Amino acid sequence: MGKARGLRAAAGLTSWLLGSCRRCCRSRSAAAQAGEARRGSRLTMGRAGLGRIPPLLPPLLLAWLGLGRLAGEWGGQGPGLSSRGPEAGQELSRGVVVLNAPLRPGVEPVYGLFVTDYFTRTPRKLSPFRSFASIELFHFRVPEDTVVAVWNLITFKEQGGTFGDQCPDRSITVYFRSGAPPVINPLRTHFPRDTAVPGSFALTLTWTLPNRTTGVFNITSPLPGDWFLAAHLPKEQGRISVKGSPSPDPAAWASFREPLRSLASRWPGKAWRGKVWGWVGVPGGRGNLTMPASCQQGLAEDCQYLFQPQLIVQRLVGIRVLYPGFVTEHVLLPHNRSLLYKVFIPSCTSRVLLQLWNCHSANQSCPLWLKVRGKAPPLHNSTALDCREHAPCRLALELPLWQHWYYVLVEKHLGVASQVGFRLVAQLKVSSAGPSGPPSVTSWTPSRCTSTSSSAPTSRCPPDRPAVFAIQLLPVLDSGGILNLELRLNVSSLRGENATVFACLNHEVPLVPGGSPLVTCETELLAGFLLTLNATAPLSRLRIPYPQTGTWYLSLRSLCAVDRGLESCWNVTAEVYLRTYLSPCVNDCGPYGQCKLLRTNNYLYAACECKAGWSGWGCTDNASAFSYGFQLLSTLLLCLSNLMFVPPVAIAVRSHYLLEAAVYVFTMFFSTFYHACDQPGIVVFCIMDYDVLQFCDFLGSLMSVWVTVIAMARLQPVVKQVLYLLGAMLLSMALQLDRHGLWNLLGPSLFALGVMAVAWAARSVRRRHCYPPTWQRWAFCLLPGALIAASAVLLYAFVETEENYFYIHSIWHMLIAGSVGFLLPPRAKPEAPGRPGPLPRRKGCGYQLCVNEQEELGLVDPGGAGASVTSVCSS
Repeated sequence: MGKARGLRAAAGLTSWLLGSCRRCCRSRSAAAQAGEARRGSRLTMGRAGLGRIPPLLPPLLLAWLGLGRLAGEWGGQGPGLSSRGPEAGQELSRGVVVLNAPLRPGVEPVYGLFVTDYFTRTPRKLSPFRSFASIELFHFRVPEDTVVAVWNLITFKEQGGTFGDQCPDRSITVYFRSGAPPVINPLRTHFPRDTAVPGSFALTLTWTLPNRTTGVFNITSPLPGDWFLAAHLPKEQGRISVKGSPSPDPAAWASFREPLRSLASRWPGKAWRGKVWGWVGVPGGRGNLTMPASCQQGLAEDCQYLFQPQLIVQRLVGIRVLYPGFVTEHVLLPHNRSLLYKVFIPSCTSRVLLQLWNCHSANQSCPLWLKVRGKAPPLHNSTALDCREHAPCRLALELPLWQHWYYVLVEKHLGVASQVGFRLVAQLKVSSAGPSGPPSVTSWTPSRCTSTSSSAPTSRCPPDRPAVFAIQLLPVLDSGGILNLELRLNVSSLRGENATVFACLNHEVPLVPGGSPLVTCETELLAGFLLTLNATAPLSRLRIPYPQTGTWYLSLRSLCAVDRGLESCWNVTAEVYLRTYLSPCVNDCGPYGQCKLLRTNNYLYAACECKAGWSGWGCTDNASAFSYGFQLLSTLLLCLSNLMFVPPVAIAVRSHYLLEAAVYVFTMFFSTFYHACDQPGIVVFCIMDYDVLQFCDFLGSLMSVWVTVIAMARLQPVVKQVLYLLGAMLLSMALQLDRHGLWNLLGPSLFALGVMAVAWAARSVRRRHCYPPTWQRWAFCLLPGALIAASAVLLYAFVETEENYFYIHSIWHMLIAGSVGFLLPPRAKPEAPGRPGPLPRRKGCGYQLCVNEQEELGLVDPGGAGASVTSVCSS
């Protein structure tokens, strides 16, 4: 019923919005439509009155934001609300707003059609930032001719399947980038050498409600194509997460320590050590303290922070196309402020010239602005020209982007309400370099491999023109890795000349380095990468993480140094070996990292996950790296600490607990070699597959606890063996399901303790005496063993972090092994000689078998009546 009401509400909102827009448009253009009907002229969707967008756009976007929440919460379908299922790529498209303007006789009408599209993604759980492999990546696609794009960023908390009102507020950082995933560096680590870092935009979300917050990020005239969002939580303090364990907020603990610190200062006899183990919530008395709610979670479910982005775009349909060389006449009506056009730029175009003339107005000569921008409608800071100061109004654009649309905006000055007429033409110029004409462009697809033995093609740089190569990157497929470029100069080809080869790598348009004293690969609108090669430095490399797809142009030109600066080398044809390839990670993340292939929906990308304290995009930042000596010491601590199981094995063998001793030997062996294989650095030794070693180590640890507690119960041998076998099978199943859950340790331990308690209680009731009967057993064995085991569990669950893992986990090994030596019961004593025991069991099967030996030997006469018979009876 609630779902149906939600769908009806969404449908009603949509119909009300469209009805309001239609009524608004009809009221403003009823006279114009009536006059056009009488004239019988044809309506075209060529020009758009962009000046009328602001009055309708804010309520439209607000309505669609509300509709997006309805679709996200109810996830249903209804009139005007279509859905494509629960996949992450859900897309809703609707909302048509028609804007038209009154016409005058003999003038082509202005008619604009705006379409609103809605895209959403399923919520995902965010993780604290460790590397790019720990972020959540979302992929959107913005259609062409988009006027405005609004991202609705929804974040909410969950705990145990319900709203996480008690979860602490944690800031969420979101990054935006067009064309490829954002290259982020929130930890301020160093990038590898020869690596170019593209920019991105970031924002931080703050919480407005206890369990939910919403942020809005809008972009006017966004670039069309792929857009990527990356989100993550702040980095943790290094605590090792155990599923099911409490996760107190550091800020909450800090606020909790302060009153306790002041309370401890009043008691000189108690030293303050900076940790809280008690004195919490003591009723009555002065200085009563209450633990923060985030620290009272106990063994409850961990807090989860879910993030769901939604995209609402409004695009303009039917923008009029300007054809190069064709002059068109236009009229900007009084109630319209601007007109929008677009022109397509083919390859090898070096210059675009927009010319506006014959501009006439009632009050002024030409009160217009001429603006132009590539790939998207112009913004306030786009290339512009004031036509009042130039007659005719000519706007030239050098080195435009190839194979893209350029948008031209003709806009009135503020305060101009009269009608303006003008003529407009776009002219294109083909590129040229040198006396022989334009340079030839060689298309080149980079190899998708990381092998360094691939052949490198040779390029010859002629003295009169540059050599241009086009590197094709496929959309989506090639943007999730590293674009590697390697140039090597053949020094012998210079013939002793003081020549330098300059290489410019630019996206979507080639930029040829000139002969000025300062050679750059940048203009006012373009930015590229400059590489130089000469006799002293013949090798140059460049890495671009997550490159934008499309066409990259590499321009090579050889210049010689002269007194006046740099000029073309007319007698030198330099040879350059080129090599470009795509790799998942930088140098496969090196020896201190692992390259991981990740996937978000149908998009694949790769990232490094560093270890041994190394960090950075390619695991090359050693600011906090572990030294070799520290790695060796850590490995020895974790491995040799397992030798503490030798005394428990000796005690078990001496007490005739052979099965328990076998379990302890199994645990000691696999724990030693698992930690030798689990090291993050280069001190690693694996005798078998890592997953096998990890499973055996976890199983041995849990089985050691299980058999020790069951042995303490002193059950009958048959019952004990059944419990041993049942525990091994159930623990194997639990570890296969979840190896890192805290209940894998607590569940078997609590069950075994329950069995032991029942057995001890039954024995105490039967004997009318507490069991174990001697106080020495309690004082010197059970209590020390229980305290040591409890200390080990506390260290494992609350104190162990990534920084202290090596020695804290080694202490855990020693404490667990030591507690086994104390808790293992002694050997069962034989019964005393004078003490009455159970009745002796009768031998035999309960019957006697009598055998006549003479009959068996054939010595008995069947007819002899007085023959003697000797029989032997055995039981």
